[in-house]
Amino acid sequence: MTTEPDTGAPTVHTEEHDGVLVITIDRPKVRNAVDGATARALADAFDQLDSHDDLMVGVLTGAGGTFSAGMDLKAFAKGDTPVLPGRGFAGLTRTRLHTPLIAAVEGWALGGGTEMALACDLIVAAENATFGLTEVTFGLVPPEGGIVRLPERIPRNIAVEILLTGEPLPAERAHQLGLVNHLTPPGETLTKAVELAHRIARNAPLSISAVRRSTSGRRTATRTHSASRTNSSHRSSLPRRAGRSPCLRRKAPTPLGRPLTPAPRGPRGAPPQPVGPAGRQGTTRTPRG
Repeated sequence: MTTEPDTGAPTVHTEEHDGVLVITIDRPKVRNAVDGATARALADAFDQLDSHDDLMVGVLTGAGGTFSAGMDLKAFAKGDTPVLPGRGFAGLTRTRLHTPLIAAVEGWALGGGTEMALACDLIVAAENATFGLTEVTFGLVPPEGGIVRLPERIPRNIAVEILLTGEPLPAERAHQLGLVNHLTPPGETLTKAVELAHRIARNAPLSISAVRRSTSGRRTATRTHSASRTNSSHRSSLPRRAGRSPCLRRKAPTPLGRPLTPAPRGPRGAPPQPVGPAGRQGTTRTPRG
């Protein structure tokens, strides 16, 4: 069992309810942010869900009125990553589960929190819940499949707007767009999610597994892996401090990674003209001819 180092309390709870496994992230002091130990505990819980024939559906939720604030940035700054090899963020985003999983979202689901919700098959959310893929505001891109999954779940143009602006998505709007299956009053998402899970669990196990397998598909998994590699390449092209530091300081990132401005063309035969801010040498382009 994974526990908090300061309190000894477990960071992930599992509880069975007549064929339904409820998985709870229990780190309310950090808004259920996920560190490496919590990610490993979640991976164990997902393995439990998939390996027991009597478990038909899983429900993922967070304690203390928050789903998850995503990555534990303080732990990440110390080299502790919640991205597990072959399994992704929180042991979920690149894992191919055979069992349906429902996200019960209260409060905030930001960054990795939204990535986890998108990796679930269904989403039940409170009316005051908020989703968000805010990575672009820190000079990054969603690394764990959100950039692929979101346009598959809502109209593409709306998804692109959310990804490009990094602005939060209120649950009511998410419900209107079809991302959220059911909207509930605050504090009632887990009850509704378990009720929905029981409606699924009463059906034939082989049929449930076949539907889950057919609707998840290899295409999304492949594109998610490709998006992750793209993000890794993007991060490696930035100065080391560009990724972590703005997140920890909660400041706007330096606009890095911008394409270079083409050098203006002068008359044929004229020397190349420098481009860049005053007092700083920019790139040049040698005129043709």
